[in-house]
Amino acid sequence: MAKEQKQPNEPLNTGGGNNNKLPKFNGYWIYGAILLLFISIFFMNQNESVKNVDYGVFKTKILPSGDIEKVTVIKNQGVAEVTLKKDALSNYSEILGENFDETVSNGPQLRVSIPSVDNLTEAIQQVKTEKGISIDESYEERSNYLNEMVGFLWPLILLLVVWIFIFRRMGSQGGGAGGGNIFNVGKSKAKMFDKESNINVNFKDVAGLVEAKTELEEIVEFLRRPEKYTELGGKIPKGALLVGPPGTGKTLLAKAVAGEANVPFFSMSGSDFVEMFVGVGASRVRDLFKKAKEKSPCIVFIDEIDAIGRARGKSANMGANDERENTLNQLLTEMDGFGTNSGVIILAATNRADILDRALMRAGRFDRQIHVELPDITERKQIFEVHLRPLKLSDDVKGDFLAKQTPGFSGADIANVCNEAALIAARGDKKIVEKEDFMNAVDRIVGGLEKKNKIISIEEKKAIAYHESGHASISWLLEHAHPLVKVTIVPRGKALGAAWYLPEERQLTTTEQILDEMCSTLGGRAAEEVVFGKISTGALNDLEKVTKQAYAMVSYYGMSDQIGNLSFFDSSGQNEYGFTKPYSETTAQSIDEEARKIIETQYERAKQILVDNREKLNELAELLLQREVIFGEDLESIFGKSKGKRHIIDLDEEAVVKSDSKELPKQDESTDEIKSEINE
Repeated sequence: MAKEQKQPNEPLNTGGGNNNKLPKFNGYWIYGAILLLFISIFFMNQNESVKNVDYGVFKTKILPSGDIEKVTVIKNQGVAEVTLKKDALSNYSEILGENFDETVSNGPQLRVSIPSVDNLTEAIQQVKTEKGISIDESYEERSNYLNEMVGFLWPLILLLVVWIFIFRRMGSQGGGAGGGNIFNVGKSKAKMFDKESNINVNFKDVAGLVEAKTELEEIVEFLRRPEKYTELGGKIPKGALLVGPPGTGKTLLAKAVAGEANVPFFSMSGSDFVEMFVGVGASRVRDLFKKAKEKSPCIVFIDEIDAIGRARGKSANMGANDERENTLNQLLTEMDGFGTNSGVIILAATNRADILDRALMRAGRFDRQIHVELPDITERKQIFEVHLRPLKLSDDVKGDFLAKQTPGFSGADIANVCNEAALIAARGDKKIVEKEDFMNAVDRIVGGLEKKNKIISIEEKKAIAYHESGHASISWLLEHAHPLVKVTIVPRGKALGAAWYLPEERQLTTTEQILDEMCSTLGGRAAEEVVFGKISTGALNDLEKVTKQAYAMVSYYGMSDQIGNLSFFDSSGQNEYGFTKPYSETTAQSIDEEARKIIETQYERAKQILVDNREKLNELAELLLQREVIFGEDLESIFGKSKGKRHIIDLDEEAVVKSDSKELPKQDESTDEIKSEINE
């Protein structure tokens, strides 16, 4: 094989295979070089050939010896320079050194720090008188300009270093392009992704959200084939706003758009516009759109846009020059102002669309509002299948079963369930993740950590057992209450016990359904009063829930005969002046009376149901005290089959897994409402 010839201008590689590349030039090298120059000049200026001698040695030994030719007193420095006679230099070899040269022989050779000029003068005159020695004296003042300049520059250099350090830190946190340059603080911090960025997320990785994906796929298709729409006279939408609860996949959809589009994609957060300097937010908006226009057609994604898009005029410091308002005004101008932004599409995401400014929401800016809602049972199954792929699963773990057990869970909640299940299985030294691990993971996420060692007295444990039995009994006996899955008195999180339900996923709720749910919620306190004749603080969560439900029935849903079909709910969130209630004091009193009436009626109803089924309530409570955890099938053996609704066993044969801590409570909307099923 022919030997590869080295090019003439190619540097030799002597590093054992490593390329010896010169480091990149840094402007701070100049500052370092100047500093080193000053230091070197300062030390070079020091005459090392002149030796320092103690004043006592000079006065007692050198001065009386007669070897001194000349003494030069520098008054402003407090030193004296001594020139010795040439024929006497050998007498001071210990001080001057063995190899002193001609330069040293010309003097001065010694430097003496004197206590005062008068003291030295007196000593010289005394030696002259007593010894008869002739010594040449001279007095002068000298100025060391280099030392004075260095002393003057040191504070300035220190201030310069501190200034560079501070503004470099500020620039690195908010400087945008250019890193540590303070003059780049107004530059956009958006990250740009293009074809070479290799984003691995696409629409196939987004489970569910069919409608949202359809809207975004159309935008991507428009950028790929604009002639398909322009031939018919259509125009590309200027912006699309992703709205939905936290964890539903808004940011994931944006990542999928970045992975699918063959155009530049700019991504940044709404908080990246806000800075401590006035005017920086508006400057970053201008810089962002300037870059976007240069790369058009392109997509700009602003996550959590509510950080800068809040409705104007609601600032706490009224009349002040709010930096967020300036940033929003600039954003409104750039999106649909006098100038045109052809080819720039704005994507934004928020879970607080109700607080956004109306000017931002109008057509022409955000033409489309894409609602990303909590997944239904079919979409939850698809999401589970995505997150179950990397796990080593038991054969009995099915996505459809887990989807039925997690109503109200978002995509982020489902991902957390799968991760927690894997961690629980690993904690138990298992080789695969089983169904039991998933059910324990759901319990852990919804109810909190199980506290087996919590100290509870026998009386408290009995009260908790009857409290939870009251919930379970009434929910089983009422027609429209949620199907019961499990009742436990094992402390979990802040709850001392819990009744776990699996509600139907419905879009509409009738008056009868709400009243039955309220009656079931009040069953815990009702059981305490019926059995013990006294009540406790354990019903705090129950009372909070039913109070909200009662007021919502009266003031929001129009489910009160006295108030009628009136609703005081502001769904737009644009009530700029909320200083007064939208109803009179008389109406407010009526609302309070109606809410109290509804709650008291359901409480008396719950007590009556428990009185009529007192023996079965006692049997259920004793079983709960004995086993700590009971399931729906245990209630069926005591109360009989529940009428008027499908039970969890009818929904799925495998829905109940017998274990100490499995199964779950669920509610209609989200895990926050699910957690309200747990009774403290």
